[in-house]
Amino acid sequence: MSTTTTMNSILQPGTAAPDFSLQAKPGESLSLRDFRGRPVVLVFYPADFSPVCGDQVELYNEISDEFAKHDAQLIGISVDSVWCHQAFGKARQLGFPLLADFEPKGAIARRYGVYRDGDGTTERALFVLDADGVIRWSYLSPIAENPGADGILAALEDLQGDEGKKEASRA
Repeated sequence: MSTTTTMNSILQPGTAAPDFSLQAKPGESLSLRDFRGRPVVLVFYPADFSPVCGDQVELYNEISDEFAKHDAQLIGISVDSVWCHQAFGKARQLGFPLLADFEPKGAIARRYGVYRDGDGTTERALFVLDADGVIRWSYLSPIAENPGADGILAALEDLQGDEGKKEASRA
């Protein structure tokens, strides 16, 4: 029996994003705090090598220049192992890190409110964090649908606009 996650159960905008340190490659970990000072896009997805997940991460890889325009770091996270991520990243020629929320399984997904208890996977969920690590946009996609990139890019545009307003008020 699968537990359904609702938009109300995932972390909402205005919430400080929980920090984490997860394996990116065998013997190499990345922490969310490593990216302070720039926007971060967290992409939680159910599983490497599934058709929708593959299409989703490939789309983000193809439009990496759009993320670069906003100085945003894209990070994929699923409960698959670091070895599975390594094979998936190589097969899809991905230019961004995939982090293994493998052991304890789904611990970080749970902190973000996107773990699927009955399935043992994560929801298909997106988070845009500002340079201070605060969630500015979150989205829970139907599990079988590729959420695309429009919402992410709009959130990054909004962040850029907010930064401009902050700079103007300091002047």
